[in-house]
Amino acid sequence: MAKKKKQQLSLAYKPVGFALGWVSGALAGKAFQLAWKAFRDEDDAPDALDRDRGWGEVLLAAAVQGAIFAVVRSAADRAGAKAIERSTGVWPTAEKSGRD
Repeated sequence: MAKKKKQQLSLAYKPVGFALGWVSGALAGKAFQLAWKAFRDEDDAPDALDRDRGWGEVLLAAAVQGAIFAVVRSAADRAGAKAIERSTGVWPTAEKSGRD
């Protein structure tokens, strides 16, 4: 019975996880804009196809953006899972599962 409840909760958590991913992506984008502005005093980070930017700038921007995105998304996923666990007593995903 507990296994069935966990499977149902896992399915029910999918839309919550999707919403958290969407919101965390938006927050990560804003955090990256603020970080880049503070770091380089520029409004826009370099784009990979920007001819006037060097490899170093483009790769640095990508690395910073990726790190911020990963941290924000992981924090949102973890907070959502902990909230579900506190309210239901069950972790919302299968044991040792990763992202799809």
